[in-house]
Amino acid sequence: MARSALTREEVLATAAALVRQHGPQTLTMRKLAAGLGTAVTSIYWHVGNRECLLDALVERTVQEMGTLRPTGRAPAARIVSVARGLRRELRARPHLIAMVHERGLTERMFLPAQQALVHEVHAAGLRGARAAAAVRSVQFHTVGFLLVERNRERSPVQSPAEGDLWSESTAGGDPALARALARPADPDRLFATSVRALVDGLLAGSSQERRSPGQGPGVTAE
Repeated sequence: MARSALTREEVLATAAALVRQHGPQTLTMRKLAAGLGTAVTSIYWHVGNRECLLDALVERTVQEMGTLRPTGRAPAARIVSVARGLRRELRARPHLIAMVHERGLTERMFLPAQQALVHEVHAAGLRGARAAAAVRSVQFHTVGFLLVERNRERSPVQSPAEGDLWSESTAGGDPALARALARPADPDRLFATSVRALVDGLLAGSSQERRSPGQGPGVTAE
């Protein structure tokens, strides 16, 4: 028996969950109806046909990506928090992000994160071209890191493995370095370290930093 109190948001939330798990190519109206415990005609009434449904999912994803909120007290920590939040949200919905990209809405999707970064680089004392370069550097670093990360996750088993390639000789006589590089990378820690180093470099000499010499703002854990 078909359920009665179905809402548009329930339809979109269930469809988004199916796309997240299996990709848009597997999303059918029948499968969605089964997941909701309703009739296909009820879904059509709420969201239209499949193309309308996909368009609505894309719009919903764009709106969700606009909810990033910086955390931390100092501009550097807040910039890092935006980058970490952006990476987290992109990782959480790769299939939906791909759909956004295919429909030419990527720049619009990134706008709220860019605006958050603009606010923080202004608070740090950057203006004009230097502020723009900082915003784009953080965005490009975050997206580029994620692409490399996803590629490594999807790559076939490597032979020799990374750990097999590092020794004292290949590490320039640095055994501690060899041991560290032989261990699997920790993407979360590596991202936090790299984006913080990037932000510190971008803000070096800013008016905010000159007001507080020697006091590098800390990064709060997520």
